[in-house]
Amino acid sequence: MFVKICGITNREDALAAIDSGARALGFIFHPPSPRYVTPETLEPWLAEIPEDIWKVGVFVNEDPRRIEQIAAQLHLDVAQLHGNETPDRHPRDLRIWKAFRVNGEGTPPPRYPAEAILLDGPASGQTFNWEVVGQVSDLPVLAPRLILAGGLTPENVRAAIHQTQPWGVDTASGVESSPGRKDHARMKMFIEAALRS
Repeated sequence: MFVKICGITNREDALAAIDSGARALGFIFHPPSPRYVTPETLEPWLAEIPEDIWKVGVFVNEDPRRIEQIAAQLHLDVAQLHGNETPDRHPRDLRIWKAFRVNGEGTPPPRYPAEAILLDGPASGQTFNWEVVGQVSDLPVLAPRLILAGGLTPENVRAAIHQTQPWGVDTASGVESSPGRKDHARMKMFIEAALRS
């Protein structure tokens, strides 16, 4: 089980997340997001991130060639796709995590060929009914790894892990003081709670 801290916008938050035990950092390359970053803002310091920490680029309906370009420039490890992408629109030579928003009380994602499926809430910072995870019967066939996201906080992450047994957990707004700025104390609490579960 690993922890991903998403929506990283600055060096200080990135290093604090790593110091607290995060295994993956997420960088959002989607302009409407309040956590949007550009390759140019990350490039001066991203090389300081240890090689064993996964650098995850988060994209929404982006041109695969543009994803490949950004990934090569920043040495990203994973492309996390949050839009209406289909397998024929995947970037090449990158690990793929495909995100699905869970709406209502029971909408498991379709079968999808990716290294992992990320289940997210119906909107940013919102949880969903974790019982849905048990309904995803096709998940072990094409995507044996589940990443749980959506409204996870230091207060609820242990319960979420016990109920869903994910490969990893992902949080952004649940450990922030403001959009794009992490609360280092809450981030540490989240990571410690998750890794103790």
